[in-house]
Amino acid sequence: MKKKYALIGTGGRAIFFYGSLARDFRETSELVAFCDTNQTRMNYANKLLQERFEHPAIPTYKAHEFEDMIQREKPDTIIVTTIDRTHHKYIVRAMELGCDVITEKPMTVDEEKCQEILDAVNRTGKQLRVTFNYRYAPHNTKIRELIMSGAIGDIHSIHFEWLLNTEHGADYFRRWHRDKRNSGGMLVHKSTHHFDLVNFWLGSQPQTVYAQGSLMFYGKENAEKRGLTDFYNRTRGSEIAKNDPFALDLEKSTELKGLYADAEHEDGYYRDQSVFGDGISIEDTMGVLVRYKNKAILTYSLNCYMPWEGFQVNFNGSKGRIEMKIVEKSYVNSGGKKEDEGALKAKSIKVIPMFGEAYEAEIPEGVGGHGGGDPILLNDIFGVPEEDPYNRAASHVDGAMSILTGIAGNISMRTGLPVNVDSLVKF
Repeated sequence: MKKKYALIGTGGRAIFFYGSLARDFRETSELVAFCDTNQTRMNYANKLLQERFEHPAIPTYKAHEFEDMIQREKPDTIIVTTIDRTHHKYIVRAMELGCDVITEKPMTVDEEKCQEILDAVNRTGKQLRVTFNYRYAPHNTKIRELIMSGAIGDIHSIHFEWLLNTEHGADYFRRWHRDKRNSGGMLVHKSTHHFDLVNFWLGSQPQTVYAQGSLMFYGKENAEKRGLTDFYNRTRGSEIAKNDPFALDLEKSTELKGLYADAEHEDGYYRDQSVFGDGISIEDTMGVLVRYKNKAILTYSLNCYMPWEGFQVNFNGSKGRIEMKIVEKSYVNSGGKKEDEGALKAKSIKVIPMFGEAYEAEIPEGVGGHGGGDPILLNDIFGVPEEDPYNRAASHVDGAMSILTGIAGNISMRTGLPVNVDSLVKF
């Protein structure tokens, strides 16, 4: 018997899920409905289903009809890919109505909404999966394997630097993410991936978090300090934008045009806002210090305007050191092929024993987005999962522990004080 899926939130991230169901898992799965605040966007999703995946169009429901959709279509599982601040609403109600849930990361944006989700899981007994595809990338799985094997003994400290470039990094400052109310800021929306990786690598959970961060590059005030005098609100219709390398032209991408330019008359959402405009309330430069329950220490930084995209992470252990450097392809959400998202340009893992010769760890070649992690994740949630010694499938607890580092970081940035993670929610 096929498992039935309905999806709410048909923006740029949604096609990753519904495209996979329509293309790869038809024999075991049935896509039964789309739900969104925007009818044009749902119509475009149906157009892609038919033209790209040769799948029949499916019923559409507006967001206020979410409960009607569940009662009428009777899905087994709801896939949530809405803006981050609304995740909890649909997760909780779906579980109360008898559905399991798969949610895009981050699970939610603050500790109150996180508690609502945790309480709903306990109350309903339904399953909630969080889609952390970076866990499945072969290079990240390799780190887990090396640490589990004791290659450098007990891990005492990690230095983790993530770089977002002036294409992908800038993109968060053009769209709804720029409002911290919507996304929880970059420490929640983006860093949830990174904090989850550290939890996964260490097999531990954060205990204490201290953070600093500011908006130092994007935004009108910062641009004025650098001497910029010409400003615009959005790229579409602006002469000034034609000379701005940060401008995003929605007309150059069929998908961006279909999902956003053609849909904006319904809700006034502009996907191509200027990154040097007013109204940006998230940080673009952040540093975080975390102590874990196993006593390991993390120093972490995220900068969103770098000349290259990727990350460097160094592990210091009781028997040596691991140095990893990953360079990723630049990417704009919905502006290119899905398999280019998080795809690798270069990768290396160097193991340096305390007494012995350094060596390069062999990293299996991955195929698909996020360094090859995406296809494995999709099979894990929609197909028949293979036995996994690394335990990469992420539960609601994993989803909570990853965002709680970022949520604690946001509180620390506001107060200037360290935050005890266990004080934020009750499991």
